[in-house]
Amino acid sequence: MPSSADALSALLSWLRERHAEIMGHEKAALAALEKNDTDGYRRFMVDKAVRIAALGEDAAAPLAALPDDIREAASSALRRFSGGAQNALRLDSSFYMSALLYPDDHKKGEPDNLQRLIAELEKN
Repeated sequence: MPSSADALSALLSWLRERHAEIMGHEKAALAALEKNDTDGYRRFMVDKAVRIAALGEDAAAPLAALPDDIREAASSALRRFSGGAQNALRLDSSFYMSALLYPDDHKKGEPDNLQRLIAELEKN
């Protein structure tokens, strides 16, 4: 069984990889929108939301070896992200999908909520 430090390192690596994938879809969506490709924008936003919706379930293995307090905090945050994405998909709202992971008062250049979670976990 991996040590707590190794388990946390593995989770952080996994979260960074997932974040990069999600932001890649968002970047592609914005590029499509700049070209007035609304179908492409929507497709990439749906891809972004699907990946966020899967975070809670997909994180089960990386979370398993963590100490209870860290596992519960991270799992709770990931379930919130997943729930928001599932709602956006259920509502079929590109606007809602575009706002996923961003706090209400987000300003360009500031970290999104997944980046904030990663930063919090790095403190452990």
